[in-house]
Amino acid sequence: MTYSLLHTNKVIAGAGCVAQITDVVNSFDATNVVIITDQGVFNAGLINEPKMLLEQAGVNVHVISDTPPEPPVDKVNDIYKVAMQFNVEMVIGIGGGSAMDTAKLVAILLNNHVALRDVVDGKVKFKNRGIPTLMIPTTSGTGSEATQNSIVLVPERELKVGIVDEKMLPNCVILDPKMTTGLPKHITANTGIDALCHAIECYISKKCSPFTEMFALKSIELIAKSIRIAYEDGHNLQARENMLLGSYLGGVSIATSSTVAVHALSYPLGGKYHIPHGLSNAILLPDVMKFNLDACVEKFARIAKAMDLNIAGLTEQEAAEAMIEELYALIRDLNIKCDLKTVGITEDILDELVDAGYSVRRLLDNNPKEMTKQDIRGIYKKIL
Repeated sequence: MTYSLLHTNKVIAGAGCVAQITDVVNSFDATNVVIITDQGVFNAGLINEPKMLLEQAGVNVHVISDTPPEPPVDKVNDIYKVAMQFNVEMVIGIGGGSAMDTAKLVAILLNNHVALRDVVDGKVKFKNRGIPTLMIPTTSGTGSEATQNSIVLVPERELKVGIVDEKMLPNCVILDPKMTTGLPKHITANTGIDALCHAIECYISKKCSPFTEMFALKSIELIAKSIRIAYEDGHNLQARENMLLGSYLGGVSIATSSTVAVHALSYPLGGKYHIPHGLSNAILLPDVMKFNLDACVEKFARIAKAMDLNIAGLTEQEAAEAMIEELYALIRDLNIKCDLKTVGITEDILDELVDAGYSVRRLLDNNPKEMTKQDIRGIYKKIL
């Protein structure tokens, strides 16, 4: 196989580094910018400091704060039309995956002027790279700041769709753990496991390359040693920084590889039943990895080592099994729960879920072990 590494031009990391936002924007000679965020981040005041610093430097800042969770394709297109009125020269995404995915799409639409739905339907492709982008994540989970991917909801198909184009890779990223210290415990848990999913899935994917191995194993190491601490003590800056770096490296893993069955089966849960992306990944992760065990013994044993599990004297098979048990333990320790029946997911609709999950071939085809519809049904039944 041949393989490549797509990477953001510049990454700035460390506590307080959001203060460098003016330097970044000035380096692109941008005097008119739009910040795309969501209502939760806006209400938490997380855009206040970046906005103030830019305005003090003479930059015109426009804020679009109504990005919804799991944004539908037409809503993203509407946000693009609003941004188009401002004649902006740079797009800044501040928030979780939905805000950053939307920011990347708005930036590329501003330099292509096509309908996003036509892109989703495969009628047109982006010809030009978007206007410059800066991503500032406020969660440690999606890794969107490091990828060429954006996810949108297509309501009539009741499915989330990934738009993948290297022309959407962000120009710059700011990783400031202080932007994540106020995360509620359940969001810390869900997004943290989402980041762990990215690293593990990309590491076992058929597309895994030497680049992926390096980034994914480091991501797993950082997250495994810090996620419980960040969950229990959200103001522990070292744990928050480790989680933010782990999430970013998980995103780089996506840019060099591909997620697999966890994300494939997660998309229908979010697409129709609006279960948050990180939560749906979290409840699927242990059971999907248990399914993949016999195809991934060597890699799972390496993951167990990266997690610093006590595997001295264990066989490779036993170490791999210990890794899966650690995944179940993480879900318990982080109190991750989801009563699927309360959102209408019952055994009566399993066929519909199975068909939707099975259709996500972009990801399922990279799973290390072939997954039949019966296999998918079994996993959905387990999480029910």
